[in-house]
Amino acid sequence: MKKIFLSLIIAASAAVPAAAETVAKSYSYFNIRGTTFEQIEKDLSNRGPHVKSTGLRHPGATRMNFTTKIGYANDGRYCRIVSADTVVKARVILPRWKPRGRVDAEDRVFWDTLFADIKRHEDRHVEIAKARARELEQALKKPARFKDCEAAAAKAREITSKTLARHDRAQLEFDRVETINFESRLLRLLSYRIERAEKAAKKR
Repeated sequence: MKKIFLSLIIAASAAVPAAAETVAKSYSYFNIRGTTFEQIEKDLSNRGPHVKSTGLRHPGATRMNFTTKIGYANDGRYCRIVSADTVVKARVILPRWKPRGRVDAEDRVFWDTLFADIKRHEDRHVEIAKARARELEQALKKPARFKDCEAAAAKAREITSKTLARHDRAQLEFDRVETINFESRLLRLLSYRIERAEKAAKKR
């Protein structure tokens, strides 16, 4: 099976009230109807979510928004950032297999293994985003005094921009490493699942 490239879309949005370090994660699915390795691969390529950054369809994707609410306080002399709450809203898009007719046990094992790896990959993207959201909150709340709240807000925008840039790089690096290891990882997982199934069958 050819290498499958998994990706995501990252976006920053305007501030709205939210709890600190909150991740709001939801799942949606698209149907796969192939009954062989080759048909499954073709369906993933034709039916998967379209990713603007690559111009291609992918077997899975995670679309995310970072939303931060920042509180300021001015004591008459200086302005400070007194609160920073970030929400990551993540929508994970995954394939759902609905084969037509009977399929071989080998194909079912292959699908279960592939799906588990795609879901793990996308969930890991969400975990990376959560870690960067925590980093953003901590950076914004570091003790500092500014001449006015406009200056404080400008600093907050700078910190946010730099943190989201680091987040994007971390996500891209994760994808790069995962892509390199995809085939060997999938074969290893398949071997493990087949071995486990054979042992279970012998015990019956």
